[in-house]
Amino acid sequence: MSVRLSLLAILDRGACYGSQLRAEYERRTGARVNVGQVYTTLERLERDGLAQGAGVDDEARVLWEPTAAGRDEVRAWLAGASLVEGRDDVALKIALAVTLPGADVPGILSIQREAVRAALVEARDERADAVPAAIVRAARLQRLEADLRWIDEVAELARGAEPFDLSEERPRRGRPARSTV
Repeated sequence: MSVRLSLLAILDRGACYGSQLRAEYERRTGARVNVGQVYTTLERLERDGLAQGAGVDDEARVLWEPTAAGRDEVRAWLAGASLVEGRDDVALKIALAVTLPGADVPGILSIQREAVRAALVEARDERADAVPAAIVRAARLQRLEADLRWIDEVAELARGAEPFDLSEERPRRGRPARSTV
């Protein structure tokens, strides 16, 4: 989930100051966000023309609100599909390990499996008193359970993998050595 767009969506409900926005994010999603990230995100939203200052409250805290472009951005985000994609560091680490002579792939998978199991126990123990937090918890549980199934599939795939050395083919381009003269 995009913290950036989530904060912008909350601002669309009314002007907020940074700590208030952080509290609203946590209340609405059950997920934590660092207050420093909130303020950095607000500055970037302002830089990108999606949020702007809205004065100060009665305690002199700076308030923020979305611009028209920010409101449009939120509406487009909420109306569109969101797939969990992008670079998967765990999959890339395991794919690389399979190619490296001497890498303990079964050990790597065992450590990953145990970490996922521990996270699953923790997620099952979490209380989700409000519907938004229950939604986030349910998604986390499903993903962790899928991760365990995926690790089992990777273990099967990795059984037949053979590590290999660097390729003899060299790319034509590369950074030349710096002159020391």
